[in-house]
Amino acid sequence: MGVGGTLEFISELMSSGHKHKKRKQFQTVELKVRMDCDGCELKVRNALNSLSGVKSVEINRKQQKATVTGYVEANKVLKKAKSTGKKAEIWPYVPYNLVAQPYSAQAYDKKAPPGYVRKVENNPQNQNVVRYDQGDPYTTMFSDDNPNACSVM
Repeated sequence: MGVGGTLEFISELMSSGHKHKKRKQFQTVELKVRMDCDGCELKVRNALNSLSGVKSVEINRKQQKATVTGYVEANKVLKKAKSTGKKAEIWPYVPYNLVAQPYSAQAYDKKAPPGYVRKVENNPQNQNVVRYDQGDPYTTMFSDDNPNACSVM
């Protein structure tokens, strides 16, 4: 470190009596918010836009989904959405092809948007489940798509 760098470091130490705030990371927060009409949508949009650090708010009323991007924290966005009086939670769904058994009791949800199921944690007892899209040879052995299927029979 040169003389200029050392002097700058010392001046920062002497001048700053308070700690620097840690800068928030740019992220996308997805929420499931119960919205019925244009008024509900507008109320949620205005509340989420009023947060500091928000760059954009996208709302899909058909899916009951609000997407907030910016320098925000997920828990503060959730708290602000709940302050509107609407039922809100962090987006609980994932695409169904990312879940080992998407139509099991804990993952299947009738209210989920098309192509999505509820996010479930990986349990140790479900670790031996084979996903169908991994190309398991036993499931494709007798398939009509397999050109060598007749040689097995």
